[in-house]
Amino acid sequence: MKCSEFLQELTNYLDGVLDARTKAELEDHLAWCHNCYVVCDTTKKTIEIYRDSQLYALPENLRDRLRSAIMAKCQARKKSGSEPV
Repeated sequence: MKCSEFLQELTNYLDGVLDARTKAELEDHLAWCHNCYVVCDTTKKTIEIYRDSQLYALPENLRDRLRSAIMAKCQARKKSGSEPV
């Protein structure tokens, strides 16, 4: 399995929906490819962190300041012509 093939199957692997053969190939790849192992491990940990987190309301003044800062940044990008397409 190539790294590009691994990346295409990563979501299916993490969701546990791979057939036995593909799962075995992917796990063999992870055993020797450090870069893909790091990507897989980091993605797994990120999902776990987000799954365990709780939403909380931002204080109104912080929410307003954040919104203003984002809007100012967007307007500055439009004026400079560096707005992403």
